[in-house]
Amino acid sequence: MDTQVLFRRARIPFSMRRELKSFAAALTSDVAGGKAFRCLISDDRELRRLNRLFLAKDYPTDVLSFPGDGEFGEIAVSAGRAADQAREFGHSLESEIQVLMLHGVLHLMGMDHETDRGRMARSEARWRAKLGLPAGVIERAKRS
Repeated sequence: MDTQVLFRRARIPFSMRRELKSFAAALTSDVAGGKAFRCLISDDRELRRLNRLFLAKDYPTDVLSFPGDGEFGEIAVSAGRAADQAREFGHSLESEIQVLMLHGVLHLMGMDHETDRGRMARSEARWRAKLGLPAGVIERAKRS
């Protein structure tokens, strides 16, 4: 399976969709060691539904990760949350979705920033620097 990026109810320009698919391919080869994944980019309503269904949390979230059985797994990103966060942190929607995709892939790799004593935070910071991305999810959480 090749990495797939699917867009459902997400208002993402066609040119940005191509860039996000290219970024997902780079994540596959560079970060995930060639392990393909699926990425759904959708709206807040869909992420809220998934968050409620799988984590019993009834609110929209920015990114969810679903490690696979026999496969690397899947991630879901809210374009709505990403747009709000891009405005809040002063960078582009594309950059924010990329930050969220990276965060999700690191979770698929078994990292957990809540329990791993900074391992995921260090890895995320290192990859963000290599990929030219702005502050990530973990770094922003530490600031608040």
